[in-house]
Amino acid sequence: MIPLVCRLQSIFFAMRFPRAFSACIALTGVLLAIAPSAGYAQTDAPKGRMITSLGVAINPSSHKVYAVDEGAGTVSVTYERTGSNRPVKVGSGPIAIAINRVTNRIYVANTASGTISVIDGQQDSVIATIQGESHPYVLAVNEASNKIYVTNTYSNAVTVIDGATNTATAMKVGSADGIAIDPSSNTVFLMGYEDPNIRLVDGATGSVSKVAVGAHLWGMAFDESSGTLYLGHTGTAEIVALNEKSHEVSTISVGSIPCGLAVNPATHMVYAVNYGDETVSAINANKRKVVATLNVGKHPQAVIVDSKHNRVYVANTHSNSVTAIDGAKNTVVATYAAGGNPYALAVDPDTGLVYTANYGEPSVSSIDVSHSTNQK
Repeated sequence: MIPLVCRLQSIFFAMRFPRAFSACIALTGVLLAIAPSAGYAQTDAPKGRMITSLGVAINPSSHKVYAVDEGAGTVSVTYERTGSNRPVKVGSGPIAIAINRVTNRIYVANTASGTISVIDGQQDSVIATIQGESHPYVLAVNEASNKIYVTNTYSNAVTVIDGATNTATAMKVGSADGIAIDPSSNTVFLMGYEDPNIRLVDGATGSVSKVAVGAHLWGMAFDESSGTLYLGHTGTAEIVALNEKSHEVSTISVGSIPCGLAVNPATHMVYAVNYGDETVSAINANKRKVVATLNVGKHPQAVIVDSKHNRVYVANTHSNSVTAIDGAKNTVVATYAAGGNPYALAVDPDTGLVYTANYGEPSVSSIDVSHSTNQK
């Protein structure tokens, strides 16, 4: 029998390096015993490709959509008002995007070239290329301090960028796979898949405190309204809720391998996508209780909330679709066709459009969720 930790590490590898995982299945057959129904679609994505849930983002003030095209080394910019699209050349292997809405700057982690590209959202051109650490992975912006934080896969440091000067420093706080920020307290939360502790970093001083929550975490979301950090515990099929101030930890049982989380601050609901059993757990955050479990598509990996319309969207990475959920009724209302293997989501509630970043083709897709014409 394959130990649980080996199964989890293989699934983690599959979610982060999907193309390489398919190659391993073909070569060894071992992983088929671990995940026999994975159903990984064959795409033209490069082997070993890394993915995050931050492959696409929308600036709601300009109604522009930014999506990575890793193979081309570009960021695709879609102008929602006109429907036009154009690529912006960045570094090699762009995989994640974060937007500072205050300054209208877009930050792109280029994992292959070890750089971060800074795009001016007015002109949609690169105005700076910042050298990072080894293999930048995900980013987060603190709009209050105008600081940008970048995790690095093969480094013990997080890159901190001063948005005013585009200068970078290395914050020696260890390697991390996930990052979230509380701008009101200037706290940076760092998660590592193998690290049993969540690190809370003071953005002003760089001091670090740790809270034990258990290893094999994947997926995180911070609820500013309650000061609660939510984490997907893939090994125990639980969501961990961490109170930022008291450091109190509680757990909520969900489905198998929760790997993506989203919070609706208006309704105090948390949504967890469960990669293993292909469901979404709808959690009442106040009661710390699952109030609904909804079936979605094959191996979902990302979730996003439109709090304005109380809708939840789930990227079904291995069925090339997006599931729409009514947050008021906790029911599935539609399934929309997407591109090949969607793994990241962005929604513009003003235009009624959802965008997916895909590691198949095309690299970005748009879905009109205000009508039913694109439903499967």
